[in-house]
Amino acid sequence: MNEEIHYLVGREQLKIVQSKESFSFSLDSVLLPNFVTINLRAKQILDIGCGNAPIPLILSERSSAKITGVEIQKKSYEYAKKSILLNHKEQQINIVNDDIKHYAKQFDHEFYDIITCNPPYFNHKSTSIVNQFEQKTIARHEKTLNLEDIMKISRKLLKNNGILALVHRPERFIDIVTLMRKNNIEPKKVLFIFPKKGRDANILLIEGTKNGKPGLKILDPIYSHNEKNEYTDELKKLLRMG
Repeated sequence: MNEEIHYLVGREQLKIVQSKESFSFSLDSVLLPNFVTINLRAKQILDIGCGNAPIPLILSERSSAKITGVEIQKKSYEYAKKSILLNHKEQQINIVNDDIKHYAKQFDHEFYDIITCNPPYFNHKSTSIVNQFEQKTIARHEKTLNLEDIMKISRKLLKNNGILALVHRPERFIDIVTLMRKNNIEPKKVLFIFPKKGRDANILLIEGTKNGKPGLKILDPIYSHNEKNEYTDELKKLLRMG
């Protein structure tokens, strides 16, 4: 594989190692760690399915908490480890090569203050059209991890009033809210991202609190690109650019 080093959007001081054959970081992975609410008292953060570690890296710039990224795919895990070393973040960020369902069994209940996840977006069926690279298939389709798995794991590992934040597709909004409440995670904050004016939303950011009180705040929508196909000021503000 041909390794490449890129800068993270909005965090040009951070570099990340990736390859075209594995699932590279996207705007989704940059939006989530900037969207999630960070409690200054947070001591432990978990990123489920961390890939090559864009979310842990950005979170490390927003919090002094210990951050753990769990990644099932060996190659993505290796890129994540290289990215952490490249940015000298090994004292704060720990990357684990494991299935999150197995990893979660090793913990008692209520260990993490915050859990983030950029999960596979698409249902996996025998008829699903998948990528030729197995790594990308696992990252995009619910082949090894689905929404219900994420909610059950979060219910177990989150402390009381701990935060779960996801980035997903708007068409899964009802599924996410339903499964959150089924697992005692109360939806608290939602943001829809639209690619341009006149287009349907294509990114959903949602945050819930374990055993939280009812009360959902729907934030003003954001358009990611203007007529010149450049990032809008609103998106730049969310990404803390400039």
